[in-house]
Amino acid sequence: MKRILISLLFSVFCFQAYAQDVEEIVKKSDEKNRGKTSRSIMTMKIIRPTWTREMTMKSWSLGEEFFLMYVEAPAKDKGTTSLKRNNEMWNWIPSIEKTVKISASMMGQSWMGSDFTNDDLLKQSSIVHDYHKKILGEEEIDGKTCWKIELIPTEDATVVWGKVILWVSKDLYNQRKAEYYDEDEYLVNTMTSFDIKKMDDREIPCKLVMQPADEPENRTEIYTRTAQYNVPMKESFFSQQNMKKIR
Repeated sequence: MKRILISLLFSVFCFQAYAQDVEEIVKKSDEKNRGKTSRSIMTMKIIRPTWTREMTMKSWSLGEEFFLMYVEAPAKDKGTTSLKRNNEMWNWIPSIEKTVKISASMMGQSWMGSDFTNDDLLKQSSIVHDYHKKILGEEEIDGKTCWKIELIPTEDATVVWGKVILWVSKDLYNQRKAEYYDEDEYLVNTMTSFDIKKMDDREIPCKLVMQPADEPENRTEIYTRTAQYNVPMKESFFSQQNMKKIR
């Protein structure tokens, strides 16, 4: 009886430690991506069977609450800006000189015709706070051992996805792959990351590929050209007024 009790206590201890570990893994991988603040320049390629479209973008972030994305090229889209402040989001469209508020129902919609959603790029939902987490096992991706983690939305979370499966590398805590499922657990999109490079004070994947499950011939690629982290930044930078004049 004593052995059984010790075994049960050991199992409970291991389970609690394991649960704590998965929270820490996801938190570290999230902080690796964003830092306390970030500033970056990226190229996005939207690839279709008969055409390819390319955009250059600048982005700024402050914690999880503030995010701004500015389209620098092509000329016809230049000045288009997306802003997140806490739980509110807007797009500034210079061609019609109009600010459009992005509702919660629009977060799952495509951003600028790409395979990334508004939620993916504006970072509304938080993988740290909005999901229950469980380690499913370990798998190798691109020669690196990764934790395979299941993310299920919490009961009160307002999120786009019904489930996310995330692969985080054990060596650098990089998010190497993510599968996004709808509420019926059908696979919608798969994101994979490649090309690990030193950017500022960390090594991160500099190429992201998002591919829809029902249109395997389509994909969107994002290339990080430059990135800086933990640079001085104020909340006042992330304003609707600044959306219209940022360059």
